[in-house]
Amino acid sequence: MKTCSFLFAAIGLTAVSAFTPQPFARTQISTRNGEQSQVVLSASKNRDKVASRSKWADARGYGSTAASASSGAGKSTPKLIIAGAPASGKGTQCELIKEKYGVVHLSTGDMLRAAVAAGTEVGKQAKDFMDAGKLVPDEVIIGVVKNRLDEADCIESGWLLDGFPRTPAQAEALAAAGVSADCFIFLNVPDEVLVERVVGRRTDPETGKIYHMTFSPPEDEEILARLEQRSDDTEEKVVVRLEQFHANVEAVKGSYTDIAVEVDGTQKPEEVSGVIMQAIDEVLA
Repeated sequence: MKTCSFLFAAIGLTAVSAFTPQPFARTQISTRNGEQSQVVLSASKNRDKVASRSKWADARGYGSTAASASSGAGKSTPKLIIAGAPASGKGTQCELIKEKYGVVHLSTGDMLRAAVAAGTEVGKQAKDFMDAGKLVPDEVIIGVVKNRLDEADCIESGWLLDGFPRTPAQAEALAAAGVSADCFIFLNVPDEVLVERVVGRRTDPETGKIYHMTFSPPEDEEILARLEQRSDDTEEKVVVRLEQFHANVEAVKGSYTDIAVEVDGTQKPEEVSGVIMQAIDEVLA
């Protein structure tokens, strides 16, 4: 299997995907209804985006039709990690990668909630911290991730870790647990672009649809009048989130130097997808 070490410049996001910030050294999960519905809205929004881009991807050999032709016998199941700052476009790219390669898309929050619901040993440990309103320690999170990656669907179809590991300690612990990836995909977007993407986001409280006041404003005046801005979508708060991100990301990238694919995230999502999928196809060839 080849390793991939590319430096690409060809992407971006003219439409903005929803982002829910999480602490970087540790993860706090809540199962309150309000937070769960935010996850659903984010997933729904990304599916809407993907639907409009599937034809583009299929026409260029990156869509689900091409996937069936390129996933024949002898091909390895993909083991992928994708990283990027808030509003870098990870959500959109995860959906497109999942659509083509059929991998299991995994986020830390989803895995923790599933482990708690299943009553696994590490799930019970996580629940104790969550019920006490505390941050779930890295060692518990690693256990949850390792157990999930050992399940049949991940073994058979491959996996895509979304935004994890977030810290050098998590990357080291993941390696110590015997988890290795084929490709580490990093979406690189300048801070000023990320701030513009986040600050311009607005949500329709009636439908949950997300708009952007610069890139994708609503045409209907009635919808425009009722749009709301999330409390953490301010310049001050996104700058803090970006500082947290930058405090860890270089060290995390250093753990995956030999398999890193760094992509310029300032062009169209379809272009980003093309670069990413070319890199994945290369490493799986």
